[in-house]
Amino acid sequence: MIKILIADDHAVVRRGVKHILEEVHDFEVVGEAENGIETIELAQKSQWDIMLLDLSMPGANGLNLLQKVKNIKPDHPVIILSMHPEEQFALPALRLKADGYVEKGSVPKELINAIRKVEEGGKYISPRLEEKIVSNLKTGFDINVPAHGMLSSREYEVFIMIAEGKSIKFISNQMHLSPKTVSTYRARVLEKLRLKTNAELVRYAIKHLLID
Repeated sequence: MIKILIADDHAVVRRGVKHILEEVHDFEVVGEAENGIETIELAQKSQWDIMLLDLSMPGANGLNLLQKVKNIKPDHPVIILSMHPEEQFALPALRLKADGYVEKGSVPKELINAIRKVEEGGKYISPRLEEKIVSNLKTGFDINVPAHGMLSSREYEVFIMIAEGKSIKFISNQMHLSPKTVSTYRARVLEKLRLKTNAELVRYAIKHLLID
């Protein structure tokens, strides 16, 4: 059996997803979370194979929550199941170690296909986005990817901690880097996001659902 966790703050969504999954003979829903704190607890304590994770939940939402889950279970696949447009969030999520991205408006078969693919070790995006990526390769890849999707994993970690109000010293200790190196990452983040101050970083992170 493929053991699946559902993390979504809407009970109706969880019920609907669970109904879809329970119709598949080798899928088993082993836990549900309605906020970020419960999601982290389930990730730590439950025996699971795949997590379906919403991007907008109270308690630790967005791509930051994805990072926390992957830090706990780096080898366990996480599929983002979100109302947010795939073209804006799928590629940043995949860069941050998500294993798939499915929009909530998709047909049930797409969710099932995504679970099958990541269970086999692959990555999942919809055929329509995959086709668009291929068709745009010759013209410079003009898909509307948010600027933070171009950050490296280290840059993203520094960005989120600064946006959460953490000091350079705290980040340095947390990431086992020198304060100078952290400051260098901060400068790169500001440049890539075209921002100037920490306050602007905070506003950017909130706008893009990266922090609460």
